[in-house]
Amino acid sequence: MAIATTDGGRTVNATPVGNTLVAALIPADALLDSIAFSRGRFAVELPGLATLYLPSSAELSRVIEDCR
Repeated sequence: MAIATTDGGRTVNATPVGNTLVAALIPADALLDSIAFSRGRFAVELPGLATLYLPSSAELSRVIEDCR
């Protein structure tokens, strides 16, 4: 799974669990900050599927901070 933000991005490992994919990140991972502070939106890309463009919002930033 590739995560792209306005600050950059990277590939993360995703594991299938039932009908979903799970990508585990440690709370201090800099990618979470890139997602939280991305201007407007960030992208989640999986080979063979349409790219998801998701909004970067204050609520998402709060969830990331609460996990730390």
